[in-house]
Amino acid sequence: MPSIDALIVQKINPFDQVNPKPGNFWGEQQNSTQTVESIHQKEIAQIEASLDLVITDHGSRTVLLAGDSGSGKSYLLGRLKRTLNAKAFFAYIGPWADSDFIWRHILRYTVDSLMHIPEGQQESQLMLWLKGLSAFTKRTLKQRVFDDNIWQLLQSDRQKFIKHLRDTYRQASIYNADIFFGVLHDLTDPELYPLACDWLRGDDLSEESMQALKVKHCIETEDAAKNILANFGKIATETQPLVLCFDQLDNIPRSSDGAQDFQSLFNVNTIVHNENLKNFLVVISIITNTWKQNVNRIQQADRARIHLLVQLKSISLEQSEALWAYQLKPLHAEANPTPDSPIFPLTRQMLEGRYPGGKTLPRYVIQLGRKEYQDYKEKISPFVAKETSTTSQSKVVQGNTISAEFQLLWQQEFKKAQGKVTKISLFSAPELIRMLQEVLAALEAIEIRPKLLSGRYAGYSLSYQRSHQKESIGIVWAEDANMTTFYHVMNACQRAIGRNSCQILYLIRAAAVGHIGLAGNQIYRRNFTGTRHPHIKPDLASVQKLATYHSLVNSVLAHEVILDGKIISLKELEWLTRESEVMHDCHLLQDLDIIARRTTDLASKELDLQPVKNYLFNLVKTQHFMGQRTLKDNTLHHFSELDETQIDQLIAQLCQENKIKIINPKSKPDEQTVLLVT
Repeated sequence: MPSIDALIVQKINPFDQVNPKPGNFWGEQQNSTQTVESIHQKEIAQIEASLDLVITDHGSRTVLLAGDSGSGKSYLLGRLKRTLNAKAFFAYIGPWADSDFIWRHILRYTVDSLMHIPEGQQESQLMLWLKGLSAFTKRTLKQRVFDDNIWQLLQSDRQKFIKHLRDTYRQASIYNADIFFGVLHDLTDPELYPLACDWLRGDDLSEESMQALKVKHCIETEDAAKNILANFGKIATETQPLVLCFDQLDNIPRSSDGAQDFQSLFNVNTIVHNENLKNFLVVISIITNTWKQNVNRIQQADRARIHLLVQLKSISLEQSEALWAYQLKPLHAEANPTPDSPIFPLTRQMLEGRYPGGKTLPRYVIQLGRKEYQDYKEKISPFVAKETSTTSQSKVVQGNTISAEFQLLWQQEFKKAQGKVTKISLFSAPELIRMLQEVLAALEAIEIRPKLLSGRYAGYSLSYQRSHQKESIGIVWAEDANMTTFYHVMNACQRAIGRNSCQILYLIRAAAVGHIGLAGNQIYRRNFTGTRHPHIKPDLASVQKLATYHSLVNSVLAHEVILDGKIISLKELEWLTRESEVMHDCHLLQDLDIIARRTTDLASKELDLQPVKNYLFNLVKTQHFMGQRTLKDNTLHHFSELDETQIDQLIAQLCQENKIKIINPKSKPDEQTVLLVT
C-alpha cells in the first residue's frame, strides 16, 4: 500500500468531490460518509417531533427551516428523507414557474416524488401509500371469512375496488370519488400504471389515454389540483403522512413590484390549514436573509400559520474536524501506515486560525479543507513545484480553474438530466417556457417578456428580441396531448398573430398535431404551415440541456454553486455558459437561430470523443497534477461506455498538443503523474 503522501499526489482533492450543488433529494444521492450525526441533530429532532404530531392527530403542520447560505438546509432535507422515510412519504417541491399554476406544480412534484422507490423498499412510495390505506389493512370479520386477501380480490375487479373505497371513506368527502378511486385502481395494473400516474400529476392526456383510464376530464384547474392533493391526505389517516419539502425558493416568480412572490406559497399553506387538508407536514426551506427581506410582504394571518421556526446554526470546531475526518477517511484507508491524525494533512490549528470564535458553517469548513489540502499537495511535490513555479503560470492555472470546474459540473449535471428527463412531457408548459427564458437570458437575448398569449394559456408563451435585430419574436411551447387543449392554444396563437403581437411566432411542439379533420389542426396548418411562423419539433437532448441549465440557475440563486472556492452569481453563470459554449450543440436553440448551426463534419466518430477529451483536460486543470491511474478511473466512471484504450489515445493527444505532460514517463503506467502545462 502507498504512503499517505504518495496518495495525496496521485489522487483528486477529496474536498472537490463534495457535491457543490444539492438539489432534489430524489435525484441527488447523498454521501452518508459526509454525515456527522451531531450536526443539526437538535433541529432534526424538532422537525421529527412535528411529524409525530401529524401522525398522532392527522392535523397538518408547517415548519419554516431557515439558515444562512452554506448552513446545510438542502442537505438537511435529504437527511430528513433518508432517516424518516420509514414513517412518512416525502415529496420534494422545487421553485414553480408561474404562480397561476402553483397548485398544479405542487401536485405534479408530489406525484413525481411518490413514484420514487425509497431505500430498502421494492415498490414506489405511491404503491406503498396505496397498499397501506386502511381500506386494505383493516378488515371486518365477515371480510376475513369470505376472503383472506382483500387486496387481490379488489385488484381484479375495478368496480368492487371503487365501491370498497367509497364505502370505507364515505365520511371523508373525497373529491370526484369515482374517478379518483378508479385511477387508484389503475395504479395496480402494470400496463395502466404510467398513464394513471400521468393523470394524477395533472398531465393533459390524449382522448385515447383518457378512454383507457375511463375518465372524461384531466386535472385542468388550480382548484382541481388542490382537491386531488387533498384526497391523498384525507384517505391516509391510517397510513403515513406526506412531507412536502419546498426548497431553492430564490428562483420563484416575482410579483408586479419585482419582489419574489412568496405570498402565493403562503396562500397555499393557509389553505392547507383553513380547508383542513389532513396528514401533511409542510417544510419550507429558505435562506435567512431572503426570509428577512420578504417576511413583511407576507400577510400576518399567513405568517401565523407557521407552527415551528427552525433556525440552522453554525457548527463547532469539533464538528468541523469530524466533517474533515469523514471526507478524508477513504483516502486514509488506502495508506500504509495509517496517519496518526484522522484529519491529516489538515490540522486543528488551521480551523482555530481561520475561525477564532469557534463557530462556522459547514460550507466554509469544506472550502478551507479544499484550499489547505491543495496547498499541502503542491508543497510535497518538488518536481511539480519546479514545473509551475512562476507567478504568471500560477495566475494562468487559477484563471483556468473556474471555467474547467464549471465544465466538469455541467457534464455531471447533464448526465444526471439524461437519467432523469426521459420524456419532454415530464415538464409542464410553464416550466418549459421558464427554462427556455433562462437560457435566452444567458445567451444575451433582449426584451424577454413572459406571457405573449392572453388568457388561460399565457404561461405557455414568451417574446424576445435577438440582440442584433429589432423584430419581436414570439414562442409558444405546447406539449399537451389533448386535442381540445391544442385547439384552444392554436386559437390563442391565431389571435396573437392577428393583433401583430410579434413579427415571427415559433410553435415548439414534439407532440402530434391531430388529423386533418380536427379544428385545431386546421388552425395549425393555416398559421404554421408554409408561413413565416415555423413549427419546431424539439428533441429530448435539447430539453435535457435546458433542464440542466435550469437546475444550475436554481442552485446559483440559492448560493449553492461554488467554483474554485468562490460562490458564483447568476451573471457569472451566464458568462460561463457563453464562454464554455455548453449550449452550442442544442438543436432547439439552433432551430430558433439563437445559436449558429454546427457544420456536418461534427458527426465524425473521432469528434464524438471531444466531450471525453474536454473532461480529461478539465479534470487536470482543476487538480493541476494527478496520477494517470486516477485520471483514467474517473473518466471511465463518467463515460462508462468507453474502454481504457480510447482514453489512453486521448491522453496522448493532449500531450501532443502540449496541454498536459507525463512528468515521470519511465515509471510504471499506474505510477505516472499527469501535469497541466501552463
